[in-house]
Amino acid sequence: MAAMRLGPLLRYVDWDRGDCATIWIEADRPCTAEVRCADGSGGSVRTFQVAGHHYALIPVTGLTPGSTTAYEVLLDDVRVWPLPDSPFPASTITTPSTPRSQPTLRITFGSCRQAAPPAGRRGPHGPDALDTLAARLAAGGDADERPDVLLLLGDQVYADQLSRPTRQWLAARRDLREAPGAQVADFEEYTRLYYESWLDPEVRWLLSTVPSLHIFDDHDVIDDWNTSAAWLAEMRATPWWQERVLSGLMSYWVYQHLGNLSPAELAADPLYEAVRQTPDGTDALRAFAAAADADPATVRWSYRRDFGRSRLLMVDTRAARVLAEDGRAMLDPAEHQWLRDNALAGHGGYDHLLIGSSLPWLMPPLVHDAEVWNSALCRGERGPRWARIGENLRRRSDLEHWAAFPASFAALSDLIEEVGTGPRAPATVCVLSGDVHHAYVAEPRIPSTARVFQLTCSPVHNSIHTAVKWGFRLGWSRWGRWLGRGFSRHGRTGRPPLSWRRTGGPWFGNQLMTLALSGRSARLRLDQARKGPRLVTVLDRELTAPR
Repeated sequence: MAAMRLGPLLRYVDWDRGDCATIWIEADRPCTAEVRCADGSGGSVRTFQVAGHHYALIPVTGLTPGSTTAYEVLLDDVRVWPLPDSPFPASTITTPSTPRSQPTLRITFGSCRQAAPPAGRRGPHGPDALDTLAARLAAGGDADERPDVLLLLGDQVYADQLSRPTRQWLAARRDLREAPGAQVADFEEYTRLYYESWLDPEVRWLLSTVPSLHIFDDHDVIDDWNTSAAWLAEMRATPWWQERVLSGLMSYWVYQHLGNLSPAELAADPLYEAVRQTPDGTDALRAFAAAADADPATVRWSYRRDFGRSRLLMVDTRAARVLAEDGRAMLDPAEHQWLRDNALAGHGGYDHLLIGSSLPWLMPPLVHDAEVWNSALCRGERGPRWARIGENLRRRSDLEHWAAFPASFAALSDLIEEVGTGPRAPATVCVLSGDVHHAYVAEPRIPSTARVFQLTCSPVHNSIHTAVKWGFRLGWSRWGRWLGRGFSRHGRTGRPPLSWRRTGGPWFGNQLMTLALSGRSARLRLDQARKGPRLVTVLDRELTAPR
C-alpha cells in the first residue's frame, strides 16, 4: 500500500477564474495520487520518479469561486490525508470570488528558515515564526489574519548548515572526513533536508492549507552561491561541486519550482512532460540541471503571478547573474528584459506591483557604499593588490546584494521609477526581500507618483550575531553614512543614483511580514515569534497614507 512521505503542499490557486489549484505530494512508491474536495471537485494524476523518489503535482479542477472547501488526499484509493487523529483543522482550498472582486489580498512573506527542532526540544534560534503562525491559525485565530498566499523568499533549506540529527544521518551514510564533509552531497541528502523541514507538524499543516510561492537563495545550494567568477571557478575545480549544484537544482525544481507554475505553464513545459512520460525522469532532469549550471541564461526560474489588481514578479537573483567583472550584473540581459516587460505589460491595469527579490534592493547606506566600493576594487579600479583584497572581503562579508552590481542597481531603480510615475502608475511599488536576518522598511527619494518601499523581513527561524546587529544599526546611522562616503572616495565610485531613508526598524528576531492590499490601499504588519510560543505584532502601518 502506498504511503505519503511528504506533503501535501497547496501551491497554485487560480486567481483568474477561481476554479483550479495544484497540490504537491511525495509518495513512497509509484501510485495514482488523488485529491477529493468536499464540494465534489478534485483531480488525480500518476506519480513520476526522480532518483528513486515518487512525486505528484495534482491538478484540482471544478472548484467553486469564492469558496473554502476541505480536501483529502488518496493514494491508490486509500486516504492518506488528513492523518489519523490529527489535532489540526481540515486542510482547505480557498478560492477568490471573481478576478477583480476579492476585497483584500493578504501576502505573508519572509526568508531564512532552518528546520525547528522536534517538539519539546529547545533549539538555538528561538521560536519558529512559521510554527507560531500555524499554531495561531489552527487555534481558530481571526479569519482576517489568514494569509491568501505565503511567499518564501529564499533559504528554505540550508544545504551547508545542518542540524545535529542530519549530520548523524549523514555520518551513517558516508565518511564525513571526505569533502564536502557535514554538508549535503547529492539528491538523496537534499531529500533529507526537505523531510526535516516540511514534516514539522505545524508547518506541514500550514503548507497544506495556505498556498505558497518560493524562490531560492544561496543556502538552498551553498553560502555565497555565484558571488563572483573567481568563487565559481574555485568551486568548479573541487571534485564534489558538480554533484552538489546539480542535486541542488534538481531538488529545487522538484520540491519548490514546479509548484510555482500555473497549470497552463506546466502543460507547456517540455521538461515536466519528459519527466512524467518516462519510467524514471532522473536523466532528463539531470541534463536540464547541467544545462542550467553551464549556461544560466537558458533557464528562467523567475515567474509572474497576478492576483486580481496586484502583480507579483518573483525574480531569480542567484542563478541569473553575470559574473565576469567587466560585465557584472545581478540579472543577465534576457532576465532583466523579462522583468521590464512584465512590469510594464498592462501598465495601468494593476494597483500594486510587488517585486520578490531574495536580496534587498535598498540596504543600510553604509552597507550599500561598502558593496559599491568593493565592486570597484574587484573590478581593478585600485589595482591588482586591492582587487585581491576586495575578492577576499566580498566572500567574508557577503558583499553581494544589488549594490554589489551597480549597473543592475541603477537599472532596477530606473525601472521602478518608470513604472511608478505618471497617471497610470500603481498605488505602490514594493520590493519584498529577506536574506539579511533582520527586518526594516526603507523608502527612496524619487519623484514617483506611486509610493515605493523596500520591505525586508528575515529570518523566519534563524539568528544573528550581536556584532552583526550593531553593524546594521551603524549602517543606518549618521556615522554610517559618513563612513560610507569614505568608501566612495577611496573606490572613486561617486554617489548612488538615488537616496533613501529608513522609515521602520531595524527589528531583530524570528518574524514574518504581512502586506494587506485592498483597492489602492496597502497596510503592512510585522509579527515576531516570542516564547510561549506566540506572535506579537510590533508594526501595523498604513503604507498609502498621505506623505
